[in-house]
Amino acid sequence: MAALFSKFCSQAAIVFLLVLPYLVSKSDAESIVVYWGQNGGEGTLTETCNTGRYRIVNIGFLSKFGRGQTPEINLAGHCNPKSNGCHRASIGIKNCQRKGIKVLLSIGGGLGSYGLFSENDAKNVANYIWNNFLGGRSNSRPLGDTILDGVDFDIEKGGPHYVTLARMLAAHSTRGRKVYLSAAPQCPFPDQHLNAALSTGLFDYVWVQFYNNPQCEFSSRNPNAFKRSWNRWTSSIRAKIFVGLPASRAVAGSGFVPANELINEVLPFVKRSPKYGGVMFYEKFNDDKSGYSPKIRGRV
Repeated sequence: MAALFSKFCSQAAIVFLLVLPYLVSKSDAESIVVYWGQNGGEGTLTETCNTGRYRIVNIGFLSKFGRGQTPEINLAGHCNPKSNGCHRASIGIKNCQRKGIKVLLSIGGGLGSYGLFSENDAKNVANYIWNNFLGGRSNSRPLGDTILDGVDFDIEKGGPHYVTLARMLAAHSTRGRKVYLSAAPQCPFPDQHLNAALSTGLFDYVWVQFYNNPQCEFSSRNPNAFKRSWNRWTSSIRAKIFVGLPASRAVAGSGFVPANELINEVLPFVKRSPKYGGVMFYEKFNDDKSGYSPKIRGRV
């Protein structure tokens, strides 16, 4: 019996050692999120997910909606939705999902014509998103027949009714298929546009933009401003909280954090919180150029 038990333990140890590298690499990547869609030079979605660097990809942006407008997605140099040219993105989305990578539709962004200025506005946009990007039905789905995993709120303007949109989208979640909700608020707390929505507790992930906001972004000369902001977000919002950063200095006017400072100063602090989720980068093109995410894999 003792010999049999010893043999079993040895075999179990071998199996564990064989799968350990996969488990570790998957865990590392689960903490890195990236935005894709605003630069034709960043590669396809399939290429993005094949890097193994990311566990969530936000497709941005649905940058036109509300006030009776027909919603419209803008994927910059990738494709033209008006000619149904973005249907081919469905191939990449499905390839990512087969790898266990969540793909979300990001609405809003820094530019565009959008906003929710009435309850009716919010309901119409919620129905459009459900029918054209999630589990509903429409003859004009911009990304083809693929079903995205959820919706990311990158809201920088436009009315007080995003809370209604969040509730209507979350109501579509079922045991069989969850609709994930995420948000990218600015780091000053509370966020001007999303506070009511975030306070519902419906959001799964919140990647706070700790850039272009000197009063709350990280600086090695004054780390306390960032720390106070991080503590405020993690103590106030019920979700996994991510450190949102520009992937290179070219992306933002301020807030870029060199990889060594992120590893040695930021991550040891934020990891103390049970709400810590990982790191979000804007965006894929500049992450390729800077090589940022490969430098921090295994440390996030």
